[in-house]
Amino acid sequence: MLPVFIGTPPIDDWESEGSLPRGILPTGHTMLDQSLPAGGWTSSALNEVLIDTCGVGELRLMWPALADLTARGEHVALIAPPYRIYPPIWIRAGIDSRRLLLVQANEPEAAWAAEQCLRSGSFGAVICWPQQANDRALRRLQAAAEAGCAFAFAYRSIHEAVNPSPAALRLVIETNPLQLRILKCRGALHKTRPLPASAWS
Repeated sequence: MLPVFIGTPPIDDWESEGSLPRGILPTGHTMLDQSLPAGGWTSSALNEVLIDTCGVGELRLMWPALADLTARGEHVALIAPPYRIYPPIWIRAGIDSRRLLLVQANEPEAAWAAEQCLRSGSFGAVICWPQQANDRALRRLQAAAEAGCAFAFAYRSIHEAVNPSPAALRLVIETNPLQLRILKCRGALHKTRPLPASAWS
């Protein structure tokens, strides 16, 4: 079972024990790391993954990095996921479930909880599923990630791809065919080819 909190998580009780710097976090997928200037997820910043529907490999995309973080002793917060979290699957992916915090909240509370977890410095990563996030809300997440030196991950609808975003990294998972495309990446001046599912799922 994961620790579950409704509304406000007790952040003060979740101090990170990680001794390694958070500045480098490979995705765990060689081809994707080679396509990103930093060689992995962007640190102290918002990373967006845009999806058409749930269950297209969006969690598998992130599991290797989360396994790395929890192995370092870092905590990971899951803010209001739209589906039930099944711990045995995460454990099989190498993630220490003792380092996971599940926060259940409605949309306004979820945005606030994500921001507070990021700013606290107690979490190596915070994952959220904002449904109605505008540019201001995303900028607050970006600023909170910078303040807390944390990795912020937001799963959003693929329809948001046409809208601007302050995220340092934006990826989109397309389903026909199933592939991963880099929409935006801080420090990248050229477009990369889409990555097939076999390279990251």
